[in-house]
Amino acid sequence: MNRLFALIVLFSFPAVLLANQADSTANTIDDPLYKPFIERYILDEIKSLRQENQQLRAQVTKQIAEAKLESSDRAIQYTTSTINNIFYIITAAASLLVLLGWRSLSDIKKSIKAEMEKKIQMLTGDYESRLEDIEKKMIDRSKIIIETQQDITNTNTIHSLWMRAGLEKSAEEKISIYDEILQINPNDIEAMTYKADALLEIGEVRWALNLSNTAIELDSNYYLAFWQRACAYSLMNKQAEAIKDLKTALELSDVSTEELQAEKHFENLKDTKEFKALLS
Repeated sequence: MNRLFALIVLFSFPAVLLANQADSTANTIDDPLYKPFIERYILDEIKSLRQENQQLRAQVTKQIAEAKLESSDRAIQYTTSTINNIFYIITAAASLLVLLGWRSLSDIKKSIKAEMEKKIQMLTGDYESRLEDIEKKMIDRSKIIIETQQDITNTNTIHSLWMRAGLEKSAEEKISIYDEILQINPNDIEAMTYKADALLEIGEVRWALNLSNTAIELDSNYYLAFWQRACAYSLMNKQAEAIKDLKTALELSDVSTEELQAEKHFENLKDTKEFKALLS
């Protein structure tokens, strides 16, 4: 407060001097006589403020260090008390176990070991059963993959054999190719019927009849098998059986009358009423 009053007086002093100079020219004071005093005073005040700031900073730093030290002491005390409490609890529990007559530590270790071994055996058995299931599934899948690959190979082979049979003109060569197809797939009724047709070409009528019967046993809705058997019966002069099979073949397919008339193996049937009725 004294400093503030001194500053007010100091800064108002030049104004008073100027007023006095205006009123009286006798008492004149030159500027260089009082300006250095003002500057010196301001510098002293700034210096004192800087020293006070430094002292305040030192006090704050000291208080912060003391607060940190106090918190560290509290944490150490809390940890120490917690550890002591834990030891007290362990001691009380051990005493309680002794008083209640619990088993010794060796018995506890043995029971823990036995229980662990039991759990390990259960886990091992579980994992072994899972591994066996996975192995079984892998074996089954590998079998399926192998079978699928074999089916693909057989399909490709059969397709190439059918293409070869379509290019062959000799009935004997066709029969050989159909035999290869039947060797890969013994139940291929289409190969049986086409083989029966080739056998009719070379005069093996009974062999063709047997193949047609086998094809009909495998698939009773395959019209070409009845057609081939009708051809075989026609060549054997069994007209009634041939007409019956021919009717069945026509019921199972949409064969045109032109194909029926063009079949050379039906020459023995073309003059019969039943055959002509089929054409109408």
